[in-house]
Amino acid sequence: MIATPPIRAVPSPPVIELVDLHKVYRVGVELVHALQGITLTIQENEYVAIMGPSGSGKSTLMNILGCLDVPTGGDYRLRGQDVSRLSQSKLALIRGRQIGFVFQSFELLPRTTALKNVELPMTYSGVRHRRRRALEALKRVNLLDRAHHHPNQLSGGQKQRVALARALAQQPDIILADEPTGNLDSATGEEIMAVFDSLHAEGQTLIIVTHEDHIARRCRRIIRLIDGRIVLDTARGDVWSPTTPTLTAAPAGAPVPSSTEGTP
Repeated sequence: MIATPPIRAVPSPPVIELVDLHKVYRVGVELVHALQGITLTIQENEYVAIMGPSGSGKSTLMNILGCLDVPTGGDYRLRGQDVSRLSQSKLALIRGRQIGFVFQSFELLPRTTALKNVELPMTYSGVRHRRRRALEALKRVNLLDRAHHHPNQLSGGQKQRVALARALAQQPDIILADEPTGNLDSATGEEIMAVFDSLHAEGQTLIIVTHEDHIARRCRRIIRLIDGRIVLDTARGDVWSPTTPTLTAAPAGAPVPSSTEGTP
């Protein structure tokens, strides 16, 4: 009897794969090279911080990762799909189905309850069972008891949890957070980061743009940009530089390095 060889599962593609990504803006007669050859892979359930000074390209990179903009050159594959050159209407569909956003300024509608704020993006995406999913998302961020409160009845931390619930309700592949603790005091910021920690433990892929070292150190991987280039990529204390041939991400749930070696 001939033994049947075991069936090997086909590995799923990375959540995000960037290859030689460039972004050039024209400002008057000058060309501004915001991104210069970014090559980067982010796997399922990674917890990534993107750092860099003003003008480093981190906001441009976030806009491209979030399908709010397209690169001038290079490739961006999201779950294996090339989204580098899609039309704005197709990018909008991708954003609605696969990407959740959390912004520093919360971006909540002031005359609308927390529940309706969470529901609204799903209306545009054509999601069914919106109310149930919105309530489940509010429960995940421990805010179910504030579902019918308006933003002016919520603290800053509660507003940010509503924004996070709004992102989660879409059941996205990734959550992109832009300075999510920037408008919060330190204690409230720690509460919000604890929610991110819990989401990572549940399997959510998270990317946080921040300029704060203590926020970045909560993540499992730190990527630092300067002048549109990656100058540092560190995970579990292992430092990557542009001369390294491959990029190795930390496994899901890997501990944060206790030393400061390689930390931006």
